[in-house]
Amino acid sequence: MSEQINNREHRKEAIKHILSELDAGKSVEEVRAIFATAFEGVSAMEISEAEAALIAEGLPVAEVQNLCDVHAAVFKGSIKDIHKPVELTEIPGHPANILKRENRFIEELLETRVKPYISALPEADAAEAIKHALADVARIDIHYLRKENLLFPYLEKYGFTAPPKVMWGVDDEIRRELKEIRAAVSADTLAPNLKAELESLAEKIAEMIYKEEHILLPMLLETLTEDEWKQIAGESGNIGYLIDGVPVWNPVYAVKDAEETSAPGVISMPSGSLEREELISMLNTLPFDITFVDKNDVVKCFSEGAERIFPRTRAVIGRNVANCHPPASVGVVEQILDDLKSGKKEHEDFWIKKGGRYILIRYLAVRGKSDEYLGVLEVTQDIKPLQEIGGEKRLLS
Repeated sequence: MSEQINNREHRKEAIKHILSELDAGKSVEEVRAIFATAFEGVSAMEISEAEAALIAEGLPVAEVQNLCDVHAAVFKGSIKDIHKPVELTEIPGHPANILKRENRFIEELLETRVKPYISALPEADAAEAIKHALADVARIDIHYLRKENLLFPYLEKYGFTAPPKVMWGVDDEIRRELKEIRAAVSADTLAPNLKAELESLAEKIAEMIYKEEHILLPMLLETLTEDEWKQIAGESGNIGYLIDGVPVWNPVYAVKDAEETSAPGVISMPSGSLEREELISMLNTLPFDITFVDKNDVVKCFSEGAERIFPRTRAVIGRNVANCHPPASVGVVEQILDDLKSGKKEHEDFWIKKGGRYILIRYLAVRGKSDEYLGVLEVTQDIKPLQEIGGEKRLLS
């Protein structure tokens, strides 16, 4: 056992050394020679551990990201297939199967609709063909969003934080380059370096496919439980797919949506849980006011933000909502409720100007799992500040 531990530690240190050498400027061939003498095979998990160790020691994530394509080329062909049986990736509807099917779709797009026309640039027909093809390639964002929002959180849950950070950074590079190239292809005059940029983009996408299937996927298959895969499958449709006809995967047993019992003071939901104080504070922090009226037209609760648009006291709790409006408005309120209850409408919106504010008032039907009417949610917001927004302010601005 101690020998296995020592070998594991030795291999981790060797991989860290290789990545450090690359960072110091060594060529791929020099590093490949070091690699060949140190290893007969390497697991994706060890690569992940090495990257995490480098980041923990202070190497910026951006630097590991810059090494990503280089060390992927070094490790290519040397990663042992020592993970869970490949059969899991062949199960229709399993998230691992969908990931691979979408990668084949992306590869086909690049091979049949992009690469054949690159050499023909700057001919107009080639540029037009590539422009339409890139519009489809841009849908790769769906593939990356599902990976980043469904797969990465589970790796992080088990302590694997470096691979998601590095891979997400490369995803964003691909997105940015794809956006820039699409703009360049649509321009009146094609840039002279467009061919090289297209070839580089295609190679970067191909490298990401390799990393997903030989680093990310083996780690996931080795780590995740069937319950966790089922949860991923259940939520994947919320983001969408690149391919059509994705079947529903039904494992041996079903996953509970949420715990039926909660600890005292904790509200459990299918999407998580909140302590009572967290829920109250969260509702009161919303940049708009909300009020919930139940199916019997009784006011049940409302948020208490610091700056309310309309005054509301706790005395209204338990009051019929019709009694909360002036007599002249009662008929309109009752008609809105009837329309929402019957399903004739799902929402009703009004907007008014008051005291320098431009106020949007929305009444939204709240329905249960069986589409039964549970009540109405009133959302009130001053939208004047939103109307004044112009241009862009990105997270990294």
